[in-house]
Amino acid sequence: MGYFVTVEQGVKIYVEDINPEGTKTILFIHGWPLNHKQFEYQFNVLPAMGYRCIGIDWRGYGNSDKPFSGYSFDRLADDIRAVVEALQLKNFTLAGHSTGGAISIRYMGRHQGLGVSRLVLIDAASPSSVPAETANMFITGTLNDRPKMLQGVTDLFFFQHITEPFSDWFFQLGLQAASWSTAAIMVSLRDENVYNDLGKIHVPTLIIHGIHDQIVPFAKAQETHKLIPNSQLVPFQYSGHGPFWEERDKLNQLLVQFSG
Repeated sequence: MGYFVTVEQGVKIYVEDINPEGTKTILFIHGWPLNHKQFEYQFNVLPAMGYRCIGIDWRGYGNSDKPFSGYSFDRLADDIRAVVEALQLKNFTLAGHSTGGAISIRYMGRHQGLGVSRLVLIDAASPSSVPAETANMFITGTLNDRPKMLQGVTDLFFFQHITEPFSDWFFQLGLQAASWSTAAIMVSLRDENVYNDLGKIHVPTLIIHGIHDQIVPFAKAQETHKLIPNSQLVPFQYSGHGPFWEERDKLNQLLVQFSG
């Protein structure tokens, strides 16, 4: 079931709500420059096990409205809160990938983890910023040849072999975003970080991270683990930045065990 939630005047966020009658809820926050469809291989499996799976598209991405502004971590965390309140979500697992992990961490710090009983960080962009040189390269690429930039991201993303059709599908997810949104999020990743939010997380936290990640190195997960009380780190031995696909069976099993 897909619908829109108004998060501020003139801005609607797309929500995919799969198995709304499920007894346990997981809210998935996608990464840059993707959308909720990156979690296809979770949505195939978890609803059949009784889970309500909710995927949202950030503003500027996927099916959501694409305003020119509003791409700070604070605003994106506020957008999540608007969805949580509109859906009256309680006692749910918040699962964020990459930049979605950073936004989830900011949500926990800024909104005291409203409604969240457990947090899952998948190759999260934490605790520090993206180095300026790297971010500026992505921004320049976005503003001058976005398809080429997106192809470069796809090539870096996975440790395991991906087929050409899969690569094409993944590439198309990035194209669904607006170019200005794609650049603006990378500016936030360069200029902001979630270091000060980590100590404010007081729910059980599962950190999943591919040891071959070329986008957010595994050492970052180790730092994040040290800074979040009551967290556990599970290395994924055969994954790069995409364990949600590369080791999907293991990830899905962990989500079920952790979410209870």
